[in-house]
Amino acid sequence: MEFENILFQVQDGVAVITFNRPKALNALNPATLEELARAVAAVQEDDAVGVLVLTGAGDKAFVAGADITELQKMNPLEARLFAQRGQDIFFSLEALPKPVIACVNGFALGGGCELAMSCDFIYASDKAKFGQPEINLGIIPGFGGTQRLARLVGRAKAKELCMTGEMIDAQQAKDLGLAAKVFAHDALLDETLKVAKAMAAKSCTALRAIKQVVDRGMDADLKTGCALEAEAFGVCFASQDAKEGTTAFLEKRKPVFKGSFTN
Repeated sequence: MEFENILFQVQDGVAVITFNRPKALNALNPATLEELARAVAAVQEDDAVGVLVLTGAGDKAFVAGADITELQKMNPLEARLFAQRGQDIFFSLEALPKPVIACVNGFALGGGCELAMSCDFIYASDKAKFGQPEINLGIIPGFGGTQRLARLVGRAKAKELCMTGEMIDAQQAKDLGLAAKVFAHDALLDETLKVAKAMAAKSCTALRAIKQVVDRGMDADLKTGCALEAEAFGVCFASQDAKEGTTAFLEKRKPVFKGSFTN
């Protein structure tokens, strides 16, 4: 599979998508979005991939936002279709039945922040910056930023960040619950891959269940969410991974999980 705007590689059960437009600070244009969609579809179909990591090329940016040179040319209908297409792709990333980690190595602004929020969690460089600065262009976030940000950091803080266009650093993002961990810049990718490889060795059946139950339960009341959990808990016991995990525990050995994300 060939790409022009991203790099795609798989090793030790981990797929890494690297946005590779460093001269444009890895900004998202329509072509890059379509390549991302193709890569996410490939990850979903490949049982050899247990975890997906997203990062950016160079030392400055994860994804600095949508490509403004493209935005400036759009009429209202084209802008709406661009926003809807970006949202659809980010929803497919969010719905991927495998863990997705955003490895934010620099600017994650606008569409970049929205992309990171579509992942299951964010690991950030101590040089990373987050924000939704669309207000400074006379527009608003279009790839789900107003909605996911409010769910992650709360309504008032999301309004403040979107209305002021303020950038926050990695520690502030962690304090707000936006980033899960902050690492020294030079150690970020190694630390992220270390976690990703460890997760890829765990039960993919259980990983998929955790992701689905947490995501679906967030939009439900507590009782309904717990019912979803109980159902998924039972389903896990139909997998070979549950048998292997419990047997390995009793035999005092490390489990070797061989389940599939597709069954």
